[in-house]
Amino acid sequence: MTIKTILYSSLTALLLSQQPALANDAAVEAMGEYLMFQDYQSGIIMPQQIDQSIFERVVFIDTRSEEEFRAATIPGARHIEWREVIERIDDIPEDQKTILFCNTGALSAQAVFALRVAGRENVLVLQGGFSGWQQNAAYQPE
Repeated sequence: MTIKTILYSSLTALLLSQQPALANDAAVEAMGEYLMFQDYQSGIIMPQQIDQSIFERVVFIDTRSEEEFRAATIPGARHIEWREVIERIDDIPEDQKTILFCNTGALSAQAVFALRVAGRENVLVLQGGFSGWQQNAAYQPE
């Protein structure tokens, strides 16, 4: 093996090893830009704010497991597990307010953050999640 081949191989390996770091830098930059321009409560909705008029105009997405979704959910909710929201972004409306929820709001908050960084400004996390909705929603259809 010549010194030129060794140097070329080493340089190629070095550049390839840096690719994930460069991709991570872009993701971190996008997240930082998003956070710099958001209001304190942007991206969230409280169960007490969901009256009948809001309930009838939004899409609910249950981000919990399939088992939890089948056991009980907000009437009319669609199911997309929280880890799948980017993969299934085309299943999430762009032209209608969309509220994502899990049991408490923690996992759906991560999903909403990912969607907002991806450019979806119409998505909200239900603060308090499904449990909060059951206890405090201003409107629950019978």
